[in-house]
Amino acid sequence: MMRATLNDRELVADILTRSFIDNKSVNYIIKQDEKREQRIRELMEYSFDICNLFGDVFISDDRNGCALIVMPDRKKVTIKSILLDIKMALSVIGLSNIKKVISRESAISKIHPGKAIYYLWFIGVQPSEQGHGVGSQLLNEIIQKGISEKKTICLETSTLKNIPWYDKHGFKIYQELDFGYKLYCMKRP
Repeated sequence: MMRATLNDRELVADILTRSFIDNKSVNYIIKQDEKREQRIRELMEYSFDICNLFGDVFISDDRNGCALIVMPDRKKVTIKSILLDIKMALSVIGLSNIKKVISRESAISKIHPGKAIYYLWFIGVQPSEQGHGVGSQLLNEIIQKGISEKKTICLETSTLKNIPWYDKHGFKIYQELDFGYKLYCMKRP
């Protein structure tokens, strides 16, 4: 696993867009129209930028997988973060969805186990490479990084088939949220 550079932004956005195109949680916040796929890509670009500022962005050694980490204890309001948020609200979420997105994010942040967390925002692998160990290798390295920082690793998934995979890596469900779809909040101490 290697740390991504700004030159990797397009690759990361591509991997995550392909990986999350049908994800319930992602599609819940995206304005659903003919630009849906482009909006998902812009969400992934936004996520890359936020993690680049307040966390880490990693790419697998074979460049087929990536992971975005946010560290809430590093997050702060800056001119750049405000501009990124405004752009995301207008071009990705749409004004009509802002209230439900803020409500969802508030519900999630209320149940996070403190600020000292290593928050796995997104992990994805090129669909053609899924099931070949790329994601597991990335996740194992992320777990080691979280442990070395003495932080609880947290994530959410709305994809039922991913729960046994996360469970195999030591994650446990600590809360379920219902937004018209189930969001499973998981952590690994």
